[in-house]
Amino acid sequence: MASVIRRTKVVATIGPASSSRERVHALAAAGMDAARLNLSHGTHDDHARAAETVRSVQDELGRPLALIADLQGPKLRLGELAAPRLLVPGEEVVVVGEHAARDGELPIAPEQVGEMLRPGNDVLIDDGLVRLAVEEVEAGRARCRVLVGGEVSSHKGVNLPGVPIPVPSLTAKDLDDLDFALGLGVDYVALSFVRAAADVRDLRARIRDHDSPARVIAKIEKAEAVDALDEVLAEADALLVARGDLGVEIGAATVPLIQKQIIQRCLEIGKPVITATQMLESMVEHAEPTRAEASDVANAILDGTSAVMLSAETAVGRFPVEAVRTMDSIARAVEPAMGFRHQLPTRVEPDVRRAIAIAATELAEALGAKAILAATATGRTASQIARLRPPRPMIGLSHHQSAVQQMTLEWGVLPLLMPSTVDVEELWARSIETARASGVVERGDLVILVAGTAVNLSGSTNVIKVEVA
Repeated sequence: MASVIRRTKVVATIGPASSSRERVHALAAAGMDAARLNLSHGTHDDHARAAETVRSVQDELGRPLALIADLQGPKLRLGELAAPRLLVPGEEVVVVGEHAARDGELPIAPEQVGEMLRPGNDVLIDDGLVRLAVEEVEAGRARCRVLVGGEVSSHKGVNLPGVPIPVPSLTAKDLDDLDFALGLGVDYVALSFVRAAADVRDLRARIRDHDSPARVIAKIEKAEAVDALDEVLAEADALLVARGDLGVEIGAATVPLIQKQIIQRCLEIGKPVITATQMLESMVEHAEPTRAEASDVANAILDGTSAVMLSAETAVGRFPVEAVRTMDSIARAVEPAMGFRHQLPTRVEPDVRRAIAIAATELAEALGAKAILAATATGRTASQIARLRPPRPMIGLSHHQSAVQQMTLEWGVLPLLMPSTVDVEELWARSIETARASGVVERGDLVILVAGTAVNLSGSTNVIKVEVA
């Protein structure tokens, strides 16, 4: 069955160069569902302008757009270099904490780097394009040999595979950025370099202290997070497969299998998952993707990813709108081949909401319903229906604007804002009215309604209703 709408969602990174009203409007019109603010780069003023523009475009287009604040996390980076430096294979170079660096030494933040390193460790710069081997460490200075050379410049990322990083998951910069982002009213906060479930819990507690409805995306980019995947997933609202740093940490050859495993676990439990990094990297400079990139995006979609993400392609690339359109066209081309996952997950405890989601999707197929309508306070019911990847259109209806914006990351869900209701009869009526107003459902169409008799109460889903719109 051909898709009525594109189901896999598209996340686009908005940078200072791509935050004009015209550019954001064009990205949204091309198919952007969520805008990512990368707090590793740019100023608070830059991101505030971008967020304001996204919300303005959302109002103008009349469809929700999620805002994702991506925290930098305990990322190691080169400090300030007077000029880019070319490292030659075989050359000796000293790596040291940023503020202790002398002329000719490579400064790295944070300062503790000198105590972390041991002979035999690797120091990888710029996603592993430059590779050093530690030969000797003395007084916080690591003497290294250049194994793979190349140009390095200020603020390039640094990875130390297998080296424990004694830095909190939320740095002082992150805490400042978090206060700022929650003040903007972001829908999601992405936590970088997650190592354990406790990292997610800490962030969630801080969000709760701000009385914010923002949800947590745990970025999987370290071996520790892969080892603790189930525990991290239990605490997070969504996962992001951050293939760049993950590939540097565990090796590029292992990433494709880990990506598939992460997507599968998210499908089983019913939480969104985003696949990211270099998906259409060539489109930073070229108007067309490589065939390998198109296949990479298509395979992530066929595996069941909820969303695909563009980074440099839309933040600084020459063809940002074309990159979003390319994501859209690939998804539309391959989604009709996806299978319907109509079964209970084997590794998850059954509950009423999961069982009702399965029954509703089966009923929709058996009756040839036009759409499945999920009236949901938080969007969790829509998540459970989306987990099954049903062929029928899904509409998520909530009276909370935050839940509507958060549902933009859910595979196949068309999020709609509806008025609050006082009883279940009014809830059903309002759901159908709102669905008809969207144009997806017409008068006389058969629809499957999923809701709770305790209206406006999260977790109360207990009713399936077959209705004529």
